[in-house]
Amino acid sequence: MSKTIFITGTSTGFGKLTAITLANAGHSVIAGMRNVTGANAAAAAALSAIANIEIVDIDITSDNSVTAAINYVLNKYGKIDVLVNNAAVSGFGLLEGYSLDQIRKMFEVNVYGVLRTYQAVLPAMRKEKSGLIINITTGASGHTLPFMIPYISSKLVVESITEGLQDELAAYNIENVSIQPGVYPTEMNNGSKAGVHADKANVIAEYGEEATDKFNALGTALFGKMQQFDMNPQTIADGVLELVNMKKGERPLRFPLDAIAQGTDQEFIDARAAIKAKWLAAYTN
Repeated sequence: MSKTIFITGTSTGFGKLTAITLANAGHSVIAGMRNVTGANAAAAAALSAIANIEIVDIDITSDNSVTAAINYVLNKYGKIDVLVNNAAVSGFGLLEGYSLDQIRKMFEVNVYGVLRTYQAVLPAMRKEKSGLIINITTGASGHTLPFMIPYISSKLVVESITEGLQDELAAYNIENVSIQPGVYPTEMNNGSKAGVHADKANVIAEYGEEATDKFNALGTALFGKMQQFDMNPQTIADGVLELVNMKKGERPLRFPLDAIAQGTDQEFIDARAAIKAKWLAAYTN
């Protein structure tokens, strides 16, 4: 059955592929992106030419923009069955090399942007007593890597939001799932899309070549694995479609899509869930 699906961050990468994939599957896709008459005009035009896709201007760092976009869709389509929180920014560098303002920029998009869409869409979903919210997080969903601390921290917050809301919204039949991708060749990773990087040059210089060498080695390893496993961003779009098509009540809380992890991501998810169950039993029994 066709669903009304709102996706953020559809100008490039996972978001664009997901919009196309879901539209081709017959769903009504609202492709959210900012600057649809400016920097993203070409991307907006290309997607809007595809059947079942409507472009909506949304800036997830603006309360008013998010509210206006969600209300427009609700007024026109009557409901939003699925929300896909895809829009995000990445960033690299030493934690001490980040100014607090730069970290705030990261969280404004990756954390508060997600909270804004949740708060805008939940009243309608609660009224319908139905809904699915898919959050794109990161393959490093339960641990942190050096030189990526602000970025991964922001994604860990979204993991926490997803997990906590799964219980809070259960009575309203609203399901929450985090997709945990590995390293894929998207604009976020290949340098063509601006990231929120460490900006305190004097601090970075004090760390010297040793830190630079470690950072470069990590990057080389990650991108080498990406090539070795032929990581295809379409995998994420197909994963979103799979979740949308799953029977209600059978969707997992976490949905890892990372061939490089070779199953260790699912192993970590299962182990964490088992330990959490023991912890809850200790506190509630």
